[in-house]
Amino acid sequence: MTIHVHSACLHGVGAMQVSVEVDILSALPCFQIVGLPHSSVRESRERVRSAIEASGLPFPRRRITVNLAPADRPKRGTGLDLPIALGVVAAATVAGGQAPPWEHAPVALGELGLDGMVRAVPGVLPCVEAAVSSGATTVIVPASTAAEARLVPGITVYGVNDLREAWAVARGAPVDCTAKRGIREDQSGCSLFRADGPPRATPSPDLKEVRGLTLGRRVLEVAAAGRHGLLLEGPPGSGKSMLARRLASLLPDLNDQHSLEVTRIRSAAGLLPPHHGLVVRPPLRSPHHTASTPAIVGGGSPLKAGEITLAHRGVLLLDEVPEFKPAVLESLRQPLEEGQVRVSRIRDAATFPADFHLVATANPCPCGFLGSSTQSCRCLPGERQRYMRRLSGPLLDRIALVAWIEPVSPQTLLNSSAGESSMDVRRRVSEVHRITAERRATTRQTNADAQSPDRLSIDFCLSRLDRPGLRELHAALAGQARSARSLGQLLRISCTLADLNGLDRVKGRHVQEAALLTHRVGGRSTLHRVQSPPPI
Repeated sequence: MTIHVHSACLHGVGAMQVSVEVDILSALPCFQIVGLPHSSVRESRERVRSAIEASGLPFPRRRITVNLAPADRPKRGTGLDLPIALGVVAAATVAGGQAPPWEHAPVALGELGLDGMVRAVPGVLPCVEAAVSSGATTVIVPASTAAEARLVPGITVYGVNDLREAWAVARGAPVDCTAKRGIREDQSGCSLFRADGPPRATPSPDLKEVRGLTLGRRVLEVAAAGRHGLLLEGPPGSGKSMLARRLASLLPDLNDQHSLEVTRIRSAAGLLPPHHGLVVRPPLRSPHHTASTPAIVGGGSPLKAGEITLAHRGVLLLDEVPEFKPAVLESLRQPLEEGQVRVSRIRDAATFPADFHLVATANPCPCGFLGSSTQSCRCLPGERQRYMRRLSGPLLDRIALVAWIEPVSPQTLLNSSAGESSMDVRRRVSEVHRITAERRATTRQTNADAQSPDRLSIDFCLSRLDRPGLRELHAALAGQARSARSLGQLLRISCTLADLNGLDRVKGRHVQEAALLTHRVGGRSTLHRVQSPPPI
């Protein structure tokens, strides 16, 4: 008799269903796993054998065949250890003359230790979602990932600590293993809930720690309110990286849908701490400039998410962006436009979400002091040109905001007081996000035939301009070579500035400030020529 146990294994940031079929024949002892298993799955034979014997459960001394269906898809990961072990024990009891231990095949996921302990595996959340899509109502997972599995509504989750507990739960024995270990239990299946998880080792950066840099604080708030791409330029020590790292603290909390997306990605990447619920804050990813293209975009074998996917619904910080390889920077152009990236290989392909907020920092030249008011540049003209060419025109055209950050004098640092905190600025940013979401919903209802949400936002922004604002827009376009994308960015930034002021109409001063924040001259922002933004 063939025993069935259901499970799942990761594929990208999602999961695919796997049916574990176990059969025992009266032949020479052999343990074979078929169905395109990876080496991590083939090695589970030794872990399963030792775990079953250490737990005091029957292990058949016959020919054991385990098939992983569908047999034409590669299977990876150690999460199939537990379902294979349950299937082998069940097949051994049936071979001994007992009745099948269950009517409906259970769903299990977990890695086994040689002593029978069940260990956590990455990707529990997407695997449980795959099980629910197949009609499962109960699932057995490691105890440390039970809170993560309960994020999926409509399913009963059993968190087990060893193979004996898993075997008792699979047979339907009344074992309250999760409550015994002091882990929150909800047998009815829970809806989405928020959990802070373990305390952070270090507090997140706060904007109130920034002294001076009025222009930098302003452009950071505008970028957060409108989700505009941002490039901060300036000499070394001006505070570019310090400002950029505080952008995520200005973004509002994720809603339930976005929280589930971010949690699913972090779970698949193995970055979710034990006993953690939904991720409620936008992530911040800051890869090193030596990162390769697959590390940023995604790829490898098996296909894994890159940094742009780990920054989904959050911030991707490219510190010293000219130091990145040109191929890496050019690979960001398509994800910035579409909000996702499709990684194709000869044997596999996957689509990863990549709706991230790009913020980059750069020195104006190799020595960093081109245009500085404190030191003179020591670079040769050829070196400056080569350095500026590292950022291509198409990539710069996708970055809406460009700001020149001038260093703050020591006297200003000593005499200036702390500014607004990130929480204060976040309230204004959250209000702008709320207004923008309502307008998008209204625009989609009245323009159901339109295909591009960006085109809708341009039309809507044009309708919000008053007469002085329209005249200022034509004046800003005069003498400037702007692409259609750059024009859309100018309009959307103008609307963001009006929303921050609580105005429905876009005034001329909003367009004027937006023109300063988006225009570049000689490879640098025009903002290095002004000391403060126009009065609003």
